[in-house]
Amino acid sequence: MTSSLESALVLGIDIGTSGVRAVLMNSKFDVVAQQSSLLSDFGSNHRNPAFWWKSLESTLKQLGIEAHEQWSQVAGISVDGTSGTMLALNNKLEPIGDALMYNDPVKDPDVLGQIRQYAPRESAAHGATSGLAKLMKFQEINGCHRVLHQADWVIGKFIGEYRWSDENNSLKTGYDPIQREWPNWISQTKARRELLPEPKEPGQVTGEIDQKIADRFGLARDIKIVSGTTDGCAAFLATGASEIGDGVTSLGSTLVVKILSDQPVFAPEYGIYSHRIGDQWLPGGASNTGGNVLTHFFSDKELLKLSKNIDPETTVDLDYYPLLKPGERFPINDPTFPPRLEPKPADDQTFLHGLLLGMSAVEALAYNRLDELGGPVLRSLRTVGGGAKNSVWTALRQKKIPVPILNIASDQAAAGAARLAWKGLLSS
Repeated sequence: MTSSLESALVLGIDIGTSGVRAVLMNSKFDVVAQQSSLLSDFGSNHRNPAFWWKSLESTLKQLGIEAHEQWSQVAGISVDGTSGTMLALNNKLEPIGDALMYNDPVKDPDVLGQIRQYAPRESAAHGATSGLAKLMKFQEINGCHRVLHQADWVIGKFIGEYRWSDENNSLKTGYDPIQREWPNWISQTKARRELLPEPKEPGQVTGEIDQKIADRFGLARDIKIVSGTTDGCAAFLATGASEIGDGVTSLGSTLVVKILSDQPVFAPEYGIYSHRIGDQWLPGGASNTGGNVLTHFFSDKELLKLSKNIDPETTVDLDYYPLLKPGERFPINDPTFPPRLEPKPADDQTFLHGLLLGMSAVEALAYNRLDELGGPVLRSLRTVGGGAKNSVWTALRQKKIPVPILNIASDQAAAGAARLAWKGLLSS
């Protein structure tokens, strides 16, 4: 690394569902400053791209003030966006109306039928909320000239052209990460492939910052703009996981596991597909167990109090599979799979102990299932989400999963985007 890069900083930007967060990161991957803004401060319509940009402008203005003299050391920028959020542009490259958000379904049966007919079974483009379905709705708009993912548009604003995407945001739009191209079958669905941007590997330089944008934010005029990723991939990278076999579990309302692999894993019956990050792959799966079960039975205050009294060195004779209703997709694929929450002991502490043990067993089974499907053996584990703060749960998980449980570098997706910015700088 040159001396100029050693003193350089990068800017990672996360465009989230409720707001924008940005971090400054040094060459040692330390976050040295961060700021955020809420979309609701600028309007109630979160589908309006203008509000995304206003929130970003506010965030960068605050960050520039906080960073002060360090602001001039920013040498690279990358962006992550919400996977599946897309917008259409006219021939002046201006947004046409509102975006379709990640969870906005396309209800047109003809569109969904075309995708079902022509998309390969293992493609991530299936489903009513897929990027491909949204492309097919946007192309019906008179004057639609280009269709972009959220992160593509923000990166386009920075460089002044709207021709680039990344391999992660493009996956649910039908991109083939193995052949690294938009496949021919996309045209068979009647989707207009020519409306799509050109995907780059996450962490590749797409261009230099537009001079007017640099001046507006008080940034250097030679900053490299680097291709980004999805919010989920960025959150994984932010933890510091970087080697084959590094796993990250998200203990939120559901239980989500991801692991870095040397080969892709596609198992649509389990809802598993793989993002490509350079020469590595990121497969993952989501179980219906998780914090939603805990909060159904206990308040946050009760969870804290009861957890403190559980001895993780002891066990309870309760073989739970904690679900709120029948149906599981991963690590067991059975839409009728029944919850196992009986027998329920008289005291809440024992019941919670059983639930945490049951969830720990599901997590262990999830990593074993990824291994069976072609993923690597788990070598280390990091944890994000609300459950990561529960030390008793961590101790119970450690007994079920005998690998080192490591601290995370950051729980902010923006830090993952910043790591990609560094990747771009170091390889350019």
